[in-house]
Amino acid sequence: MVEIGQHGFDVEEWSVGSEGLDIEHLAHEESVFGLSNGHVGWRGNLDEGDPRGVAGSYLNGVFEEHPMPYAEEGYGYPEHGQSVINVANGQLIRLLVGDEAFDVRRGTLDSHSRRLDLRSGTLQRDVGWTSPVGTRVRVRSTRIVSFAHRSVAAVRYVVEAIDATEVTIVSELLANEPLPITHEDPRVQELLTEPWETVHSAAQGTAATLVHRTRKSGLTVAVSMDHHVTHSGPATPEVETDVDPAGDRARTTVHVALEAGERIEVVKLVGHEWSSTLSTATLRDRAETAVSDTFRGGWEAIADEQRLRLDEFWECADVRIDGPRRLQQAVRFALFQVFQASVRMELRSVPGKGLTGSGYEGHTFWDFEAFVLPVLTSTLPHAAEQALRWRHSVLDHARDRATQLHLRGAALPWRTIDGREASGYWPASTAAFHINADVAGAVLHYVRATGDDDFEREAGVELLTESARLWMSLGRWDARGGFHLDGVTGPDEYSAIANDNAFTNLSAQLNLRGAAAAARRHSEVAAALSVTADEIAGWDDAAEAMTVPFDAERGVHPQSAGYTDLEIWDFEATSPDQYLLQNHFPYFDLYRKQVVKQADIVLALWFAHEAFTPEQKSRAFSYYEALTVRDSSLSAAAQAVIAAEVGHLDLALDYLAEVATLDLDDLHGNTGEGLHVAALAGVWNVITAGFGGMRDGEAGLRFRPRLPAQVQGLEFGVRIHGCILRIEIAPTSTTYRLASGEPVTITHFDEEVVLEPGHPVTLDTPPLEPPGPRPTQPRGRAPRPAAEAFGSN
Repeated sequence: MVEIGQHGFDVEEWSVGSEGLDIEHLAHEESVFGLSNGHVGWRGNLDEGDPRGVAGSYLNGVFEEHPMPYAEEGYGYPEHGQSVINVANGQLIRLLVGDEAFDVRRGTLDSHSRRLDLRSGTLQRDVGWTSPVGTRVRVRSTRIVSFAHRSVAAVRYVVEAIDATEVTIVSELLANEPLPITHEDPRVQELLTEPWETVHSAAQGTAATLVHRTRKSGLTVAVSMDHHVTHSGPATPEVETDVDPAGDRARTTVHVALEAGERIEVVKLVGHEWSSTLSTATLRDRAETAVSDTFRGGWEAIADEQRLRLDEFWECADVRIDGPRRLQQAVRFALFQVFQASVRMELRSVPGKGLTGSGYEGHTFWDFEAFVLPVLTSTLPHAAEQALRWRHSVLDHARDRATQLHLRGAALPWRTIDGREASGYWPASTAAFHINADVAGAVLHYVRATGDDDFEREAGVELLTESARLWMSLGRWDARGGFHLDGVTGPDEYSAIANDNAFTNLSAQLNLRGAAAAARRHSEVAAALSVTADEIAGWDDAAEAMTVPFDAERGVHPQSAGYTDLEIWDFEATSPDQYLLQNHFPYFDLYRKQVVKQADIVLALWFAHEAFTPEQKSRAFSYYEALTVRDSSLSAAAQAVIAAEVGHLDLALDYLAEVATLDLDDLHGNTGEGLHVAALAGVWNVITAGFGGMRDGEAGLRFRPRLPAQVQGLEFGVRIHGCILRIEIAPTSTTYRLASGEPVTITHFDEEVVLEPGHPVTLDTPPLEPPGPRPTQPRGRAPRPAAEAFGSN
């Protein structure tokens, strides 16, 4: 008997499936069942395209530019916004049974199931349908967005006649499908409603190609489709392809008479290419060639290659849990989503929603480097490298932005698609300079984990240098020799324009030290960037003198200078329906009170872990638990990591339960806009940094593993310099297994251990000191209990 989760999905360890069809929640299922490879993204829309929640066919980096409207303009405000748009949709396959259009809302839906297979990388659908006139058919489809062929998505569509009938299959490409975006500025609304102009269209045989160009951003996209048709009966299918005069729709129509028990199968391949510089002919040829080359191996080869790529990923990345089955499913679902969001992005980043929806307008934020890149660096390092090289490739935009802000170096964008700042609310964007340190931290972690000297020399040194220069021009020295960063915004968006935000200052300190070390290692590269010995010494001095505020009276680090002296938000007077606070209270009120939207100082306890004593971590965690309302999906993972570190393992599991079921159970009510990719990456972070106690630093990897009572065993893997290290945690001991390569030195609690390939080492877990009373959260803001999220299994 299949167990059903709380939002209707089956509880299986290697898949997420649903039986029946809930039309009211289609948008949620479309996000969960979306497929991507980091270049192409298809939402999990029904094959026939209707009914639907939100149509979605995306290419990473494709957007339309539009004016940025302001009530009052100011110097340095970004002039243009950016919004993701649908490209020509190749998912569509419509079906006529006799004269009746197959529609799940008409006739009788005898059965309907969909399943996202986390090992094969496919979305499978199986439908039994009786038409309004009583004709029965079975429809099965399998959808793939290829991990092996970057530009290609594919559908295998099979119709079996239960009763003799004629069937017509209409496979389409459709451009200018609108996104559910409404904007009060008619200029913006007009651009986003119909963003594409036709450049070229053609049809021949079973194939068609559409080429369009955006009206403002100047991006050209070519989408091509072709088909292979097979039939189990003696009749010869009739096949015809045409393009409408406007060039927004292409159709391949297949018509055949089926006797009872006969089947017709259509394999459809769709190629996608885009560029801001390549010619129409080049893009068309690339899209068509991608399809024709992939077709040579047939469907089985496409499916086998998909499985092979996932097998390679799971070899290291799989997390095995001896505990609740739903937790096991949720962890694998989260890892699969991070993988498919990034495996073929190639010189791009991962948007906040990946390619599963148009939420956040398709923008990339700081949380990619903070939460997602650690997962990729440890499990899929080539994808991490590509993302960091993308940051390097758009560095000139960041230099221009710094110049506009009268700063040196580069001011990386808080919100962007193409590398230019695209946020119109400057207190939460322009002032959130910590994005520079988040990227720098990702560079340092990647180089330590991989030993990739080429990347450091070709891109890393420059990223670190330009960020270090920003901090030097942004900071100030006081009369006592302290270095300060004033007027900045940290990760917590309920605080803004603060002095000496602890997270920002500590992250900048790591950036400055890392930049100095990298410049010394690569002196020729540094010289080419005009870095002098005096400049490097200045970075060291500023890092050493960095101000980190501490409230001696309360014994905790303030989130920023003076923060703990502010009035505490009246949580008792705040009703449950007033969350999210930002939707019910003015920002000026939030900014002048102690109330935390998302982990800020708690994030610093994790990212800058060497800057705090165990006692300081424990006190800070308890203090900020009472202030944190978690109006952001980014908070629970960080709180879980530190809860585990300070010994509150059951609380950590509750936070893991919340973040692990955030999208599967649509806890925030907005998963229909796309999955929360950074939160999904946070699931892995809780497993490894929380219960594994894994920390990265100049001294190498350190582990302090401990399990909550509900979990009897936990195993995960990380890549170190190309080798796979598996960590197997039991309640009283941990085993470390290095698969191959050179010996690796790690630290288990306070014991340094040299691991040899092929020689597992098992070490005891020391007793846990009582952590004290469980910290409390604001009224009504405790995390989701694990028992509620995972059930009793």
